[in-house]
Amino acid sequence: MFALALSVGASTMTLPVLAQQEGDDEPKGGKWPQASLRAEASEQIAQDTVRITLASEVSDATQSAVAKSLSKTLQSVMDDAKGDAKVKVSSGNYHVWPMNNEKGKISNWRGRGEIFLKSTDFAAASELAAKLSDRMPISNLDFSVSPQVRAKHEEALLTQAVKAFGQRAQALTDALGFAGYSIRNIDLSGAGAQYQPAQRMVGMAADKSSVPLEGGTETVTVSIRGSIFLQTTQK
Repeated sequence: MFALALSVGASTMTLPVLAQQEGDDEPKGGKWPQASLRAEASEQIAQDTVRITLASEVSDATQSAVAKSLSKTLQSVMDDAKGDAKVKVSSGNYHVWPMNNEKGKISNWRGRGEIFLKSTDFAAASELAAKLSDRMPISNLDFSVSPQVRAKHEEALLTQAVKAFGQRAQALTDALGFAGYSIRNIDLSGAGAQYQPAQRMVGMAADKSSVPLEGGTETVTVSIRGSIFLQTTQK
């Protein structure tokens, strides 16, 4: 699905890539009139990557006891998680903090550590998370579009956006009764992604069965902003 937009105004854009040269083709006493245009192309893309956050929380009387217990769990889970080549494993947040009683004194210590599982193979990531759930249960799921897939779609969208910009520039030129146009400057950019999260379940069953994972979609957009010279005569 492609969405195209046009706006006309007096402002001009930065980052010139192609400029009109001043010379005999310019009207006497001033420059050609200018117009600012915008065009964009969008497409819904299925999210093909999942990041599962595994977390462990511990509590003990001393800071060292909390750190030792948490580090032992993290190291154990990290060692087992690295055995699956389909899933990328990395360390997440790690934090140890004191808990105070009503008198403001430290009563005990708590700690929390995370490990991230990232993969384009949802089944493999789910099975690995289930395997590790007795030591570090799932605390969060995030879905996204991989950089490789995003780049491929943005390349196709760029062609569509450039074509739309040219069509809009010509339509504006014709509507205002000018003979032609030339590009003054152009700025190309992505317009960001709109997320449509899918239904997702967090937590593990007692028998360590894998969690069903299903990604949503993202609206990937490529936009073009620029300005043109409106010419009274053809070059």
